[in-house]
Amino acid sequence: MTICVIPARGGSKRVPRKNIKNFFGKPMIQWSIEAAKKSNIFNKIIVSTDDNEIAKVSEDLGAIVPFIRPKELSDDYSSTIDVIAHACDWVKKNDLDTGVVCCLYATSPFILPSDLIEAKKVMNEKELQYVFSVSEYPSSIFRSFKLTNKNRVDMLFPNHFFTRSQDLPDTFHDAGMFYMGKTDAWLQGLKLFDKHSYGYKIPRWRVQDIDTIDDWLHAEKMAKFILKS
Repeated sequence: MTICVIPARGGSKRVPRKNIKNFFGKPMIQWSIEAAKKSNIFNKIIVSTDDNEIAKVSEDLGAIVPFIRPKELSDDYSSTIDVIAHACDWVKKNDLDTGVVCCLYATSPFILPSDLIEAKKVMNEKELQYVFSVSEYPSSIFRSFKLTNKNRVDMLFPNHFFTRSQDLPDTFHDAGMFYMGKTDAWLQGLKLFDKHSYGYKIPRWRVQDIDTIDDWLHAEKMAKFILKS
């Protein structure tokens, strides 16, 4: 059995109510629920929330909300692994034979069903604990620098100042869309960013983390091109 868990707490501060805020004609969470349903790889689609309104919207959209997430897992410091481990614990206590649990973020309007299908194939074919979405940095982090409090430049990797950009390795970051993992890996709290994980590549033009109002506005502009069909 494969289960999708969509974490969606009610207390987002920088973009209030972002998980059910209207995005391109739908509650934001609807994009994730629909992608999960269309992938046809999940036996259950669970929304993990501490909020009754989010629970009602999610159930109306065809997901299930079998529990209300406790307050200690619903604040700004709660980790994704802890939240999904809590859902996995519920799964085990209810005698559901689940081998793989996929965390799909509620703010993933550009996720495609095919992303989830292909990630599941990778999980089935390789000896892995996790498969999660990654995207390439637009420019090499090895040429990156920070600014001091006087706006002076301080290179993070000064030994690469004279290295040609084409000679530097490609580097990737967490795309923040989904994390598919074995149930026991979640329960044991295994790290995501490790050699037992596989990075499923998402093109840069389809990746936008949505944490701030600026992020939201940028995602709306992207949606006009990506979701217009």
